[in-house]
Amino acid sequence: MSDENNDLDQQALADEWAAALEEQTGSASGGVSDDADAGAKAVDLDELRDESVPIGDPKLDVILDIPVRMTMEVGGTEIPIRNLLQLSQGSVIELNRVAGEPLDVKINGTLIAHGEVVVVNDRYGIRLTDVISPQERIRRLK
Repeated sequence: MSDENNDLDQQALADEWAAALEEQTGSASGGVSDDADAGAKAVDLDELRDESVPIGDPKLDVILDIPVRMTMEVGGTEIPIRNLLQLSQGSVIELNRVAGEPLDVKINGTLIAHGEVVVVNDRYGIRLTDVISPQERIRRLK
């Protein structure tokens, strides 16, 4: 009995899809109507590059609450797995950065600024010393 109900549900679903497809192809066979294009809107790509758009702009409200991962990179190094396995408490690893050199501030792995470590109320922070321009960020992606 359940197979019969499942077949009926499948048939009903197939009928709905067929009706929707017929509506779509019916309007396409008669030519594309102006009503169909009424919902479509041309987008000017220069609009997306405009840096003077204020933060309160409704166009940006959609993305303002998307979380991103911000990291501060002190430096890095490459070591063989053999040396990695020999590390213990108190081991010192030399990084590829000179002491006093600014840290890299990255958003989702993309460099956006340089900064220096500060301590405020017993918490670490970072003071931005140089922000990478959007044009430079795009150039670095290529």
